[in-house]
Amino acid sequence: MLDPSEILSGNILIVDDQEANVMLLEQMLRNAGYLHISTTQDPRTVCAAHAEHGYDLILLDLQMPEMDGFEVIEGLKQIERGGYLPVLVITAQPGHKLRALQAGAKDFVSKPFDLVEVQTRIHNMLEVRLLYRRLADYNRQLEQTVLERTAELRASEARFQRFTELSSDWYWEQDAQGQLTRFSGPVSEMLGIGAEGDGEGGWNADERAQLRENIASRTPFLDFIFTRTRADGSVQYLQVSGEPMFDMASRFTGYRGIGMDITERMHWRPAATPAT
Repeated sequence: MLDPSEILSGNILIVDDQEANVMLLEQMLRNAGYLHISTTQDPRTVCAAHAEHGYDLILLDLQMPEMDGFEVIEGLKQIERGGYLPVLVITAQPGHKLRALQAGAKDFVSKPFDLVEVQTRIHNMLEVRLLYRRLADYNRQLEQTVLERTAELRASEARFQRFTELSSDWYWEQDAQGQLTRFSGPVSEMLGIGAEGDGEGGWNADERAQLRENIASRTPFLDFIFTRTRADGSVQYLQVSGEPMFDMASRFTGYRGIGMDITERMHWRPAATPAT
């Protein structure tokens, strides 16, 4: 809800070629407590003035020389593209009311003026206009917040990925169906994801079976070591850690993990200290 002072602080423009009408409307608005009122008897200046000041309400007479109110409305629509057109038309012609509404005006008042009706329609239009602006401002802030949070998440993701790359030889993610979705390094070969047969390539079949059982049962595991024997008879050691992933509704969405080749670490032995 709006505070009454916000409505009374609305920026209003009165457009009428008749000075008496301008003075009557202006005095009525000032008596009602409105603070920011501008007037013009030249409709050709309205669009430029609205582009500069962004009026919250334009009281627009339709029958004016040189440029009528309908032409003014068309010009204002070029400024308020896709937005709310804050025009309340003033007319003595009943047939012009529907045409004005179809052209984009939001409401109308009839001549001669019923001052209570005019005040009520002005109040209601200003309230809608200001609420519309508040919503637009909120949406812009929300959009900016989303952009900022998205940028932060991408930066965080990039840091996390870089960290995993520095701390491991490969990284992987797979979906709930076991298909790789993101990975770096020879994950398919090392984990056997998508590979045919557990025992091919010199892998220790029991260790590979245990690894795949962990993944299939959605069990987290840390520093699981498995081996394979190369063609030259040497043994390759691999270490892998993984965890299941779940969404906000606790539904399983896949697996992710890291791994590295620790063969050199497993074969390294400190040199013996010579006897003294």
